[in-house]
Amino acid sequence: MSSPKEPIVVSIDGPAASGKSTVARLVARALDFVYVDSGALYRGVTWKALREWVSVRDPARLLEMLANVELEFYIEAGAVIFTLDGEDPGQQLRSGAVRESVSDVAALPAVRAFVVAQLRGLVRFGHLVMEGRDIGSVVFPATPHKFYLDADPGERARRRHQELLQAEGGGDVAAVLTSLQRRDRQDSTRPTAPLQIPLGARVINTTAMQAEEVAALIVGAVREALRG
Repeated sequence: MSSPKEPIVVSIDGPAASGKSTVARLVARALDFVYVDSGALYRGVTWKALREWVSVRDPARLLEMLANVELEFYIEAGAVIFTLDGEDPGQQLRSGAVRESVSDVAALPAVRAFVVAQLRGLVRFGHLVMEGRDIGSVVFPATPHKFYLDADPGERARRRHQELLQAEGGGDVAAVLTSLQRRDRQDSTRPTAPLQIPLGARVINTTAMQAEEVAALIVGAVREALRG
């Protein structure tokens, strides 16, 4: 596979726990592209707001915070990592407080505009595999390499529950399902950049598939497109 001069972006969108993160990492590794978790930036903004006692429902205060924050990106183990005012949030991005507030933050147009601009600038690192909820529809709508992952809500809840068991040692499947359904409603009904299947995206139902199978489909499709 030859390497085009212009950076390639493979977009992988879908709802929470549809398998985006695991699949995107596998695809990036197979293609030797840089992995980008766009959701981490929204979680980072949320983490910073909570840390600074800025209400996640106060757009003016959030925008003021963002205007003054020092955001730096770098590559670590093939993935884009960032610091906010010199601090790496690390696993705090996955905390319950951040998880429950991030949809409110991500729904704010000013925050989305800020994050989208940051994400677009990451092509300076080269070819990207970027996962999120509006990558193929808003961030990089011109990319020909668009994929949308979905799965049965019950399966998505089971997956997220397993993640929580490993990370926090607890969690209830029913509560996780309720949280996911709430997130789905917020993401799909927000006025700015709602969760949707991007125009031209290949939809993959991952309910009965292993992450490796999904990644192989995407890698094969991208390689075929680049050969053509």
